[in-house]
Amino acid sequence: MSVAPPRLLVAIKPSDAARASIDAALPGVPWAFEAESAPAAWKQVEVLLLGSFAGRGDDLTGSLLPSLRFVQGLYTGLDGFPFDRFAPPVEVAGNVGGYAPFVAEQALVLALAASRDLNTARGMVQSGRLRPAPDQRTLLGATAAILGYGAIGAEIASRLRPFGAHLLAVNRTGTPVDGAERTLPADRFRELLPDADLVFEVRPLTRRTQGSLGRGEFDRMRETAVLVNVGRAATVDPAALYDHLRAHPTFRAAFDVWWDEDFRAGRLGGPFPFATLPNFYATPHCASALPAAQPRALASALVNLARYFRSERPLFIVDRSEYQSPAPTPS
Repeated sequence: MSVAPPRLLVAIKPSDAARASIDAALPGVPWAFEAESAPAAWKQVEVLLLGSFAGRGDDLTGSLLPSLRFVQGLYTGLDGFPFDRFAPPVEVAGNVGGYAPFVAEQALVLALAASRDLNTARGMVQSGRLRPAPDQRTLLGATAAILGYGAIGAEIASRLRPFGAHLLAVNRTGTPVDGAERTLPADRFRELLPDADLVFEVRPLTRRTQGSLGRGEFDRMRETAVLVNVGRAATVDPAALYDHLRAHPTFRAAFDVWWDEDFRAGRLGGPFPFATLPNFYATPHCASALPAAQPRALASALVNLARYFRSERPLFIVDRSEYQSPAPTPS
C-alpha cells in the first residue's frame, strides 16, 4: 500500500498475501485497501477492485469516488451489481476465468454424482443394502451440451474429453469451438437440447437468460438427461424444474447454485423443496470456496487491472444493458 493518494481502491478483505500480490502485479501504482483508508482520501481513485457486493449497503458509491473510471470485479458474475451507484462513463468488468478450473471441477463432480445416482447409493449404504444397484449411467461416450462456452465452459470440456464425450457448444456468436461437434449462437441454444445426455448450464444471469430454461426447454430434453447448473439458478424457472423432476423420475438435475442465497446469514433456499426429490443433487454454492481459489482469482483480476494502468483497454467490460432494464421513455 502506498502513502501517496491512491489511484486504486481495493474493496476486499485485507491480508498480507493480497498486499504482496497487488504490489507485485502493479509496481508503482498507489493503492489502498478500503478497510484501511477513509473516503476523504479517495478523491483521486480511478479504479475500484470490488469483491462481493452482496449485502453491501450504500457505504460505497460513485459519489465517494469522483475520479472513478473503471470497476474490476473479483468475481465472474455481475448479476446484482449496483450499476446505478456507478453511472457511466464508469466501466465495469467481471473476473472472467478467475475461478474457472474450480467451477469446472465442481460441474464434473455434480455430473458424476447425478449420473451414478449417489443419492440412492448413499441411502443404500446407510441402510446396509447391497442390491439392486442404483440406476447408474456413464459419461463414457455421452453427448454433453455446454450452454455458455466461455472460460468455465472450456474447462468443463477439457475434463469431459478423457471420457470420450461428444461436445455441443453454445456461445454468443456461434463461432465454432475447437473440439465441439456443433456450435450454435446463444439465441439457438434450444436446438441442442434434444441431443444431449448432459446439459451444463454455465451462462451468466442477464435480462435475456433469466428463466430461459423453462417448461418448453425441459420438454425438449431427453427423459434421462442430466442438467448440471454451475452458473446461476435464476436462469432456470424453478416451478418448471420442480414439476419436471417430479413427473420424470429418470430426469436428473444437479445444482451448485440457488435461487435464494444469503451469504451474510449463511443460508440458501428456493421456492420449492428440491432437496426432498431423489433425482435432485446439490452442493451449497461452494465450487470456489477452497483455499486455492482466492489467490488465483485475485491474480486473474490483477492481470486486467495491469492493462488499465498500462493505458491498455481492460478485457471483459460488460454491456450494462444486459443487466439493466431500459430507462422509461418520457411521456
